[in-house]
Amino acid sequence: MKFRHEWKHELNYADMLILRSRLDAVMERDKHAKGGKYEIRSLYFDNIYDKALREKVDGVNKREKFRIRYYNGDKSFISLEKKSKINGLTSKEQARLTEEEAQKIVDGDLDWMMDSGRELVQELYAKMRFEGLQPKTIVDYTRDPFIYAPGNVRVTLDYNIRSGLSNTDFLDWDCPTVRVGDQFCILEVKWDEYLPDVIRSAVQLPGRRVTSFSKYEICRIYG
Repeated sequence: MKFRHEWKHELNYADMLILRSRLDAVMERDKHAKGGKYEIRSLYFDNIYDKALREKVDGVNKREKFRIRYYNGDKSFISLEKKSKINGLTSKEQARLTEEEAQKIVDGDLDWMMDSGRELVQELYAKMRFEGLQPKTIVDYTRDPFIYAPGNVRVTLDYNIRSGLSNTDFLDWDCPTVRVGDQFCILEVKWDEYLPDVIRSAVQLPGRRVTSFSKYEICRIYG
């Protein structure tokens, strides 16, 4: 499991425009992004005690969360993801799911998961069966992704964040979602061993400090 460094900053709209211009000058757009953007839909899991949410709010040093995600409404590529955080470093494990498998998980049809041959799917099965993990809420947002090869740096601007409330039918691309809070943007900077000075300088804005913002947390206010 490879851990990476991660910074997050909460920005206003003017900040976002300034940073987008800077990043376009020194980084490349992710070639897989449609028109330079992703429309991302995630379905987050938690237990009946909201363990993942409470650990995030309380700032627990070692924590994890599961989600299922796809991009731009394309259900041919759905991934199950487990994001772990330890001592401020993050890692992400992934496994592919078919559309049918994702729907079965949402519907609580779980028996097939133990024979799936994918360790992460099997881990989710165990936690759904024995720890009460279940789908909680849809989180939608738009992402502008930038990459920089030295340091394996990835910088993203996430905005237009929307909550599915208590709706978990995340394969229905047209299901209603609501925008959360005031209009804001989340800057995320991720890198491996070092962050090049050119990127460190590009993402600096006066008065903006590292935050622990969570899209899952803000969307759970609504459901």
